[in-house]
Amino acid sequence: MVQLFKILNSAAIEIEKPADAVWVNLVPPFKDEEFQELSKTLDIPIEFLRDSLDIDERPRYEVEDEVRFIVIKTPAENNSFNDSDAYYITIPICIILTRHQIITVNSFDNDAIKKFLGTFQKRNPDKRNIMVLKIFEKVVQNFMDFLKEINNRRNTYEQKLYDSNRNEELLTLMRIQKSLLYFVTALRSNELLMIKLERTNFLSLNDDEREILNDLIVETSQALEMANIYTNILSSTLDAFASIISNNLNNVMKRLTSITIILSFPSLVASIYGMNVAIPYANAPHAFYTPVILSIVVSVIIAWYFMKKKWF
Repeated sequence: MVQLFKILNSAAIEIEKPADAVWVNLVPPFKDEEFQELSKTLDIPIEFLRDSLDIDERPRYEVEDEVRFIVIKTPAENNSFNDSDAYYITIPICIILTRHQIITVNSFDNDAIKKFLGTFQKRNPDKRNIMVLKIFEKVVQNFMDFLKEINNRRNTYEQKLYDSNRNEELLTLMRIQKSLLYFVTALRSNELLMIKLERTNFLSLNDDEREILNDLIVETSQALEMANIYTNILSSTLDAFASIISNNLNNVMKRLTSITIILSFPSLVASIYGMNVAIPYANAPHAFYTPVILSIVVSVIIAWYFMKKKWF
């Protein structure tokens, strides 16, 4: 679907002609005919439009025939039905700058563009560089919001893991860990992209715009540091719980082994007195009670010894 916007009387209105649009926003579902028509109408290389469909597209920028192309990653909820997949993934936003328009292409619905759309008329649409930087700003804010949500989830499921012996909480924490790995990779790539944009001045920014970009680089670095911290905390937590589980398993096995040893002596006595051969005191009046009492006494002594050594 193609959304076309133009500013009229300081308000964003949706129009139908691409040539008159200030901002062209492409959102799913996509049609190849729309790509071909926009490519011809706006004189854009069709590869720039199709590259946005690749969810694994890395943040980068390039220029072809005076058309500038930027890819940046933004977080999004994962709608996969697989219980082992990450809760959140990162998807590309493609920004295309022509002489008169700014075109954004989204492989999935994402909050960054929705937030930008809500305040579009306040973003100086005649200043395309400011619009690009504001999209970057919304992306960074989205990362911050998702990281806070991930941290809250992590705390909740860690507390549940303390009070539970089930595997569901561990699997949930693993899904959160996968989400953090996606975020760390995307944030590192976004940071490198912004640094290159600032160093090469790809967008031909003025001093005020360069200052905004520098602030965004700092905020992206902070988000990356947060993601790294949460990842390290979660990894340490999972390692600690793995050690606790292993230690608990060793204790259980030690108790079971002690019980087996304690019960083995009565079984040994009963086996000896159950043989079909002549044995001492076989005809005594209390031949049944003697091995029973002996087994109990020896078992109690062995149990006392194990408890003294804290093996049981």
